[in-house]
Amino acid sequence: MRDWIVPVFGAIGLLLVPWTIWLSASLPPDHLTRRWDVAWTGFDIGLALCFAGTAVAAWRRSPWVAAFAAATGTLLLADAWFDVVLESRGAELKAAIVEALFAELPVAALCFWIAYRTERFLSLAVDVALGREDPSHLAAASERAAQRDLVRVLEIPADGEPAREPRDADASA
Repeated sequence: MRDWIVPVFGAIGLLLVPWTIWLSASLPPDHLTRRWDVAWTGFDIGLALCFAGTAVAAWRRSPWVAAFAAATGTLLLADAWFDVVLESRGAELKAAIVEALFAELPVAALCFWIAYRTERFLSLAVDVALGREDPSHLAAASERAAQRDLVRVLEIPADGEPAREPRDADASA
């Protein structure tokens, strides 16, 4: 997949530079729009769905928790940016800055940390499951992790319920 992602995404990133320069020179600084309420309501619904998706994925011990957390963090950054940039009045601007600094940006950082830690743990767990890594470094200092305990994180039961106990394929029925 890397063979096409690198050139395509790299080209898109480079092409966005002149596009952004053109936009900054050509767009008027003021713009009135219809359906402003619909735009922000839709954005906040998407943000709420990302928070809920992160919570459900974490509850189910799903590997999707990293993707949902990353999307939630990204939407929080966008929310903070647009709130601060689009508020032009004194009190509203101050409120947007305070909200960004003390709510949206810290929660976004937490979301990115969750995404990073989840991806890192899942990567290590997969390496352990495939026998490429010693599982002892994933356990607390006083105990060794069993491979079957690491597999539990990756299990998503067919019934949709969260995993309760690790299943051991080697155990007799």
